[in-house]
Amino acid sequence: MLVKIIFFIIFMQQILFGFEYAVITNAHSDISTASPKQLKDIFMMKKHFLNHIKIIPVNITSSSQIRKAFEREVLHVKRSTLNHYWIKQHFQGIRPPTVQSSVNSIKLFIKNVTGAIGYIPLTKIDSDVKVLYEF
Repeated sequence: MLVKIIFFIIFMQQILFGFEYAVITNAHSDISTASPKQLKDIFMMKKHFLNHIKIIPVNITSSSQIRKAFEREVLHVKRSTLNHYWIKQHFQGIRPPTVQSSVNSIKLFIKNVTGAIGYIPLTKIDSDVKVLYEF
């Protein structure tokens, strides 16, 4: 019963307060927006440029709730499907996006690497980054 109440509270929070996370890039980037389709292609390593800029996608560790939300809300892919996808890509010489261990390391990477994009909680947005998409 307690679990149902917790899920209900989380669900209502999303309805009442909107988005929780954002896909971001460097504040000085020429990229101003990205569609969910573009983001999926970028993070699945099918698309490498956006507005003629080489894109470097950055994931947070797979155990993170942020990553689980990103995979569910933006990629629309289950973890098991993603794992299978990356195994197949490995044999074609395609590697998954780089991984950072924390939100702070993602922000620092994006601040310092041209073309880097990643995702963080909206509460961590500051003047060093630019929001491309909220989810």
